[in-house]
Amino acid sequence: MSKLALWVELEAKSGKEKEAEDFLKSAQPLAMREPGTTTWYAIRLGPAKFGIFDTFPDEQSRDAHLSGDIAKALFAKAADLFAKPPEVHKLEILASKDPGVTAATTARA
Repeated sequence: MSKLALWVELEAKSGKEKEAEDFLKSAQPLAMREPGTTTWYAIRLGPAKFGIFDTFPDEQSRDAHLSGDIAKALFAKAADLFAKPPEVHKLEILASKDPGVTAATTARA
């Protein structure tokens, strides 16, 4: 069960919206290779606004993600693609509905 999350806010530079979208889509295979990342979403919030939301079972997994390939690629491309640096927010999950998680599983958490 995921207990922690990250929310990353991104705003593409004018004219870089498609590149930002393509970059985020290209990160999916990297997320699939992260055993500690429970869920990973790249999201469009508006014409130039994007976000990344991912969840983790523990702090070790979240820290591994923050120092992993996706984070490295994101910050390497940030100055070229985004109007301002990515805003990374560490979140605590209070309640959720996850695939494969039953009421019995959550009662033990």
